Amino acid sequence: MNPTEYEIHDARFRALLQPNAQFEKLAGGCMWAEGPVWFPAAEFLVWSDIPHNRMMRWVPGIGTGVFRTHSNFSNGNTLDRECRLVTCEHGTRRVTRTEHDGRIIVIADRHDGRRFNSPNDVVVHSDGSVWFTDPDYGILSDYEGYRAPSEIGACHLYRVSPETGEVERVADDFAKPNGLAFSPDERRLYVADSGASHIENGPHHIRVFDVDAHGQLRNGRVFAEVTPGVPDGMRVDEHGNVWASAGDGIHCYAPDGTLLGKILVPETVANLVFGGPLRNRLFIAASTSVYSIYVGVRGAGASVQR
Repeated sequence: MNPTEYEIHDARFRALLQPNAQFEKLAGGCMWAEGPVWFPAAEFLVWSDIPHNRMMRWVPGIGTGVFRTHSNFSNGNTLDRECRLVTCEHGTRRVTRTEHDGRIIVIADRHDGRRFNSPNDVVVHSDGSVWFTDPDYGILSDYEGYRAPSEIGACHLYRVSPETGEVERVADDFAKPNGLAFSPDERRLYVADSGASHIENGPHHIRVFDVDAHGQLRNGRVFAEVTPGVPDGMRVDEHGNVWASAGDGIHCYAPDGTLLGKILVPETVANLVFGGPLRNRLFIAASTSVYSIYVGVRGAGASVQR
């Protein structure tokens, strides 16, 4: 990769890069690529192409194909601790899990009897709880879902109990909560607020919360302001650095909120994920395309393949 495609804001960023790695375009033809997730056992990447109402798959050495048609305008994806696909669906306004036999199970579609707006992004805690954001992007028009009034009347962050399946609202002071990620020790939760996408002078920052032993959030504060653009999806590496999407690429922040540097991308980035056998390859969903680049650090998470 040409060094001019990086921005070094702090010397610590150099250790996180692989200077001779090539920036690759893996796929194009999307309308809005989102929600990349890496399947380590099968070694392939899946992502959502929201307006096309489909999910796509890229397999090393083979290429790109359709993973799922009529995906209910799927957006964010992740894997649970049994490597089952967990998906946010704009069209059905729900969060689902795909079982290994292909059955789709509804994890959550309502809170206090009211339908969600359009679940956007999702993470699974090691205790099995499912955390997801619920902005209104999927009900604002018929482009990424179906236009409809909000039954809840606001945009919140939710947690689904692994014991009871009960849906709990854990934060209610966001404009448009978006991407989210746990720190490696799960004591912190990072949540993007992309309110500036539709609200004049709205938020375009990442907030961080302390997570207590009961799954409650404490001490919420602004972690980093993201510009240009708004923060969307994000991931955390093994050292706790936060890699966040932005208007000009991927911004990397130290755990103390210092901007370490950027990987510049030719399209607006929506989301990213660490993948590959060693989790040292960044897969980047960016507007119409999916890109990848190897980095000098591994993503936080389960043990790597050997």
